[in-house]
Amino acid sequence: MAFGLLLSSPSCFLALSYVGAISAGKHPVLAQSLLQTVKNRDLVIDLGNGVKTSAQLTIPAVGEGPFPGVLLIPGAGPNDMNYTGGTNVKPFWQISQYLTERGFVVLRYDKRGIGDGGVILDANVWGNMTYDDLKQDAEKVVNVLIQQPEVDPKKITLIGHSEGGEIAARVAIGNPDKAKNLVLMDARIQTPYNALYYGVVGLPLEYARQVLDKSHNGSFSLQEASHDQIFQIMVGSKPA
Repeated sequence: MAFGLLLSSPSCFLALSYVGAISAGKHPVLAQSLLQTVKNRDLVIDLGNGVKTSAQLTIPAVGEGPFPGVLLIPGAGPNDMNYTGGTNVKPFWQISQYLTERGFVVLRYDKRGIGDGGVILDANVWGNMTYDDLKQDAEKVVNVLIQQPEVDPKKITLIGHSEGGEIAARVAIGNPDKAKNLVLMDARIQTPYNALYYGVVGLPLEYARQVLDKSHNGSFSLQEASHDQIFQIMVGSKPA
């Protein structure tokens, strides 16, 4: 199994390059704006015990299959298949389009009890969800991906973000015959406390050492820090 690890969310598109590099097939990249390169197929997936969820496949409209398959697994929280957040940002939709235009069939799905935009549709299903439920859901969804006629079942990649990275790793370990490649984006590989501490304290300090401390003498001015937008975002304040 090939393995890739990305430590921060802004690096997510590096994952796409990684997946492209490990793909055994060669597929054309067509930039013509009027040429359809992606087809969609909506699915409803049975997660068991009466729980169902919506999902969507994106399939290359150009080239001959079967194609490598990719499953996108979102992180913690009530996330829909597009991983919608903030100002209507849809990173999983973007990733699916990017990969499918390059010859991958991509499957993404709403977390159990969740609908479009991250709306909680079933509070009972969502509120009583366990970690094992999330793992079993991902296993059921990857089985659906493998069964699609356009997919090469021997070329399956799992991409997980944050908590989804934990889920992806567990699915890959428990199903080594179903996952050829594993990509972790900002995966929670430490305890929740350590992960939170690094995000709030460790990461800003590391950025300060490597970027703001241009002379590498262990110090930098408050004026430099106040005009650095990335650092201000990290510490939760607005640039001066």
